[in-house]
Amino acid sequence: MGGRAFTIKKQFLDDISNVSLETHLASLKKALLILHAPLDTTVDIENAANIFQMAKHPKSFVTLDDADHLLTKEKDAEYASDVIVAWVQRYINVDLLPKLMNAPDGVVRVSESDAERFLQDISAAGHHLVADEPESFGGDFLGPTPYQLVSAGLGACTSMTVRMYARRKGIALEHIQVDVIHDKIHAEECESCEQNTGKVDHFERKITLVGALNNEDRQRLLVIADKCPVHKSLEGTAKITTSLT
Repeated sequence: MGGRAFTIKKQFLDDISNVSLETHLASLKKALLILHAPLDTTVDIENAANIFQMAKHPKSFVTLDDADHLLTKEKDAEYASDVIVAWVQRYINVDLLPKLMNAPDGVVRVSESDAERFLQDISAAGHHLVADEPESFGGDFLGPTPYQLVSAGLGACTSMTVRMYARRKGIALEHIQVDVIHDKIHAEECESCEQNTGKVDHFERKITLVGALNNEDRQRLLVIADKCPVHKSLEGTAKITTSLT
């Protein structure tokens, strides 16, 4: 779809076959915005029109001219985002939303978003994201957990480090995927850990390398993965200092 490969499992097809779109739309009780490109070759305009007809007001329909299904052209994506921002302000009082403050250069700022729950706003280098906890821990799960963000940092750093080396050495690496699983294990189960009592953090990292790679290439890239700076920080003895402002 849109030049990208997607894997659809049978369970997904079974699930959607058992869902009544008309019933869900009739009970939505929310404002609905539909954006569709008449020349979309993935989803026909008739599908969007049917959804619009079945939905109750308030509802809006916006056509995206010659955009493709995945909005791969930057101008199309920017136009769609501008439309969404303008439309949503009719239904949300943006003045009541918390104002995100950009953190100074070199600072990652975490600000509490909901004092009754755990949602956190994060600002770093002009980018914004959120962190939360699952509902089972009293959160709303509106974003990754702190440990998931740590895992993401390890995975991103690993992928970047491997890519940089492959690019410099001319290795035919087409794609990298890094899966990171975090848990806590008993110290006695960790042969390389200095701690021998209690539990220690364990990050399991699974790296998928795609490309015309021989065994030597793969082993070289595996060694380089362990040189990721975040990897070294997690395995090292990082020092944290704390003060009140």
